[in-house]
Amino acid sequence: MDLLNDAVDLFLHIDEHLNAVIDEYGVWTYAILFLIIFLETGVVVTPFLPGDSLLFAAGAFAASGSLEVSVLLVLLSAAAILGDSANYAIGSRVGPRVFHKEDVRFLNKRHLERTHAFYERHGGKTIIIARFVPIVRTFAPFVAGIGSMTYGKFLSYNVVGGLLWVSIFVVGGYLFGNIAVVEDNFSFIIVAIVLISVMPAVVEYVRQRLASRRGSAA
Repeated sequence: MDLLNDAVDLFLHIDEHLNAVIDEYGVWTYAILFLIIFLETGVVVTPFLPGDSLLFAAGAFAASGSLEVSVLLVLLSAAAILGDSANYAIGSRVGPRVFHKEDVRFLNKRHLERTHAFYERHGGKTIIIARFVPIVRTFAPFVAGIGSMTYGKFLSYNVVGGLLWVSIFVVGGYLFGNIAVVEDNFSFIIVAIVLISVMPAVVEYVRQRLASRRGSAA
């Protein structure tokens, strides 16, 4: 229960926690941010790590002068692209065995199956779309590695998606993070960002449920 409370606190007050990290570690903050983004996108068992909210918060701190926006854009884009590439490699090596097991420790099989359905519907574009959908973005490159997509094709989607994802949220935080109304309601803004991000997955889930019911009725 304490772990859940800590996770919720980190999520709702990510600006306060990031400020503490900057004060404590200074320039090493860039390495910490790189590692978090890499792990969130590159390791299929860590979809709970902050992504969108962390990028937005980092952009906001760049606007205040605590971080350099150009360094953030380069480093975090690299982390996102390398993370997805690592996840693809893991999927291609161990994915087929994992996907067909009923009970896999540390891996949410339902998330994997839903991502697979999302991938089947949208094809290669899933790699780009998934960047903006929490949970799905962690599983999408893993599923791509299981499938027949060549690495060259995957890499092109990966680079485009990674650059778009990092740029939109970091620049968004840089432009709007220090506006008074955003600063005063930062937790609500973070919640809104996540809710908007998960909407495509919710819509896809509802669509599948409706299609399943129609099929059963028929």
